[in-house]
Amino acid sequence: MLSETAGADPERHLIRYSGHSAFTPEIIASAAGTSVFTESGRELLDFTSGQMSAILGHSHPAIVATVREQIAALDHLHSGMLSRPVVELTRRLAGTVPEPLTKALLLTTGAESNEAAVRMAKLVTGRHEVVAFARSWHGMTQAAANATYSAGRRGYGPAGPGNFALPVPHRFHPDIVDAEGSLDWRRQLDLGFDLIDAQSVGSLAACLVEPILSSGGVVELPPGYLAALAQKCRERDMLLILDEAQTGLCRTGDWYAFEHDGVVPDILTLSKTLGAGLPLAAVLTSAEIEQRAHDRGFLFLTTHVNDPLPAAVGNTVLDVLAREHLDARARRLGSTLRGGLDELAARHEVIGDVRGRGLLLGVELLGDHVLGAGGADRLGAAVTRRCFELGLHMNIVQLPGMGGTFRIAPPLTASEDEIARGVAILDEALTDTTRDL
Repeated sequence: MLSETAGADPERHLIRYSGHSAFTPEIIASAAGTSVFTESGRELLDFTSGQMSAILGHSHPAIVATVREQIAALDHLHSGMLSRPVVELTRRLAGTVPEPLTKALLLTTGAESNEAAVRMAKLVTGRHEVVAFARSWHGMTQAAANATYSAGRRGYGPAGPGNFALPVPHRFHPDIVDAEGSLDWRRQLDLGFDLIDAQSVGSLAACLVEPILSSGGVVELPPGYLAALAQKCRERDMLLILDEAQTGLCRTGDWYAFEHDGVVPDILTLSKTLGAGLPLAAVLTSAEIEQRAHDRGFLFLTTHVNDPLPAAVGNTVLDVLAREHLDARARRLGSTLRGGLDELAARHEVIGDVRGRGLLLGVELLGDHVLGAGGADRLGAAVTRRCFELGLHMNIVQLPGMGGTFRIAPPLTASEDEIARGVAILDEALTDTTRDL
């Protein structure tokens, strides 16, 4: 029975799970398309696509119809049983990626898919050491958390042995520069692996990275970097694992972000966008790697592995992406959004950089030189609050030495009017906040 005070104190029984971040100040009652609606009746443009996942918007009619039909017929099975939605989705996913990625495992979350990928890499290589970017986020389960460096490392005891951080090739915050003062990413990459080689006990198994670091501040890898990283892995007989939780399935303007660089990973992990907001993830790899893993007894058994209901949703997601050419739409809308953000940057001195690709863009605020130490954090939090008040939900990443970076990722189905409205609200929020501060 609900207590009489439940409505007045909604957080009374909730465990807070987002570090020092707070919940939004209003309860969400419903969502449709690019908007979510509060219990008080307010509309908020959702420029984070839920948890960066709802690429088709909220309550897409095709997804709703699939869930209704599938749950009435077949929802969950013993993990040793197969269903037609699972067989079809694995076949179709293999058809969206280059050879030799022909084998797929269906799971629920990004952390789970990265966990399975790392476990597979360790088994087939017979090694245990894992390399990831220093601003990475791959999940909060064991191996995924050990390869996550942007948050969540302090206070939980020792991390697993053999985890190494690689410097992030951040062109706006270059640490190693050439004669012109620009990022010298080749020298940075060489030095990074020199340090890794010095620390390694000779057991390098895998390198796990995102093609665009999202929680790391929307950092796009420089042209040529991913190919050079793949070569570093080949030289050490490591497997390259690409985490495309947020970049996969059309968000960046390509079906997969790695296509932009002409690099094919040994293992690819998908999540978030694959279920368009429902819990669905996947691991894709080659038949050769899958066979080696199977021969060695690969075990990654979960309650919801290869479940038919989310697999049916995944098939519908692929249908909509292809039918509506959402890769091209992401490029077009991304160009429109980027133009609007660049125009804001020209008028607001607190915007230091606009970056990203397609409909995954970052806007970095620089408040320290205006507001003193910690100014960027205060400014970012204040702009986020003002956006919420004006009807726009935004997410800001705040990392030491990197100011505050908005991760902007509206649904691929958003309209041009909604894109323009979101930019206008951000403009007003920046104006109001900088004037008040």
